[in-house]
Amino acid sequence: MIPVNPDRFLADLHALRQFGASGVGKGVRRRAYTEPDIAARRWLAEQYAAAGLEVQVDPVGSVWGLAPQAKSLLVGSHSDSQPEGGWLDGALGVICGLELARAAREAGGPAISAVSFQDEEGRFGVTTGSRVWGGLTALEEADALTDVDGVSFAEARALMADMAGGFVAPERFTGFLECHIEQGPWLDEAGEAVGVVSNIVGIRNMEITFGGEQNHAGTTPMHRRKDAFQGAVRFQGLLADRFRNVVTPETVWTTGHIEVHPGSHSIVPGHCRFAMQWRDKEVERMARMEAIIRETAEEVAASMGLTVSFSGILGLEPVPMDAAMQDDLAAAAEAVAPGRWRRMQSGALHDATSVAEHMPVAMLFVPSIRGISHDFAEDTAEADLVTGLQVLADGAARMAKRMGL
Repeated sequence: MIPVNPDRFLADLHALRQFGASGVGKGVRRRAYTEPDIAARRWLAEQYAAAGLEVQVDPVGSVWGLAPQAKSLLVGSHSDSQPEGGWLDGALGVICGLELARAAREAGGPAISAVSFQDEEGRFGVTTGSRVWGGLTALEEADALTDVDGVSFAEARALMADMAGGFVAPERFTGFLECHIEQGPWLDEAGEAVGVVSNIVGIRNMEITFGGEQNHAGTTPMHRRKDAFQGAVRFQGLLADRFRNVVTPETVWTTGHIEVHPGSHSIVPGHCRFAMQWRDKEVERMARMEAIIRETAEEVAASMGLTVSFSGILGLEPVPMDAAMQDDLAAAAEAVAPGRWRRMQSGALHDATSVAEHMPVAMLFVPSIRGISHDFAEDTAEADLVTGLQVLADGAARMAKRMGL
């Protein structure tokens, strides 16, 4: 095991929490490229330098602490937050990377590098910094992205221009290791210490629009209405039953946004547009879910005298974690927390998805108290944070040995 220092690790986690502290519990507001985010990245660069790592900030603002060796294992995550975020989402993996790289340098090896990717939380896109670095999104394409206030990615990243250099070559790394809070309830409810991630689920997004007949809400009899909103309600009511024999307990689907036109108290809605998102580890199951969504919507439209249309499908494919790296983490978990770990999928997207374009990747989860994340109330017991660090240190040492680092 790499001889990590738990007290130093926790102190650094709490130091990072002060950048953008919300004043509500341990919550933070540290959106990508805001003043607290940039200040946090400058602080992190100082910590990397003090640890004897070569500091490099790439053109999109991701901060790297590079081991001097030609090849190293990369450990990290992201330090930007949601608008109302928790203190550990991403930050845990960043400080784990710092502590492992620093402890490895102090011990004379193995070669560990660290990173904090920029804009994982998607102010401008989806895992923007790692996607650009991974070659999944061209920098020119990313520069045209805008946030909800109309600020462009190009304008935002210019705020870090004084720090920025070139991109780091992926060939420097033999693999990527990311530690993260689970952001779900399974480990916490089971009283387990860590989860070895088997895969990151795939995601599908689609918009559905029901078209009806806009009319007067006071004079149109109920049996004569073609209410587009009621079409959406009926569709939602049928969907869970239609999915029942297709999905697993880990499959999820969400309607997170709905628009009713014209949106007046006194008008029967003529149009209703809503978003559907579904996630699963199996491409075939996601395709079957899409077919059920389309069939159900068309059936509802026909039965209610409505029209229905579908947007194109947007999504990401499932990403399996590297089998050998998984086994290294599993062996470490059994050594550090015997019988208190499991293999599990990630229902959330992470930077590891982008990094997997270039190298083997693996992830480790620690429990989230009551499964809460993306909220000021997000938290993990410090004993569990330390256990996660120790499992990560043991697993990284096993990987480094196997990789010849």
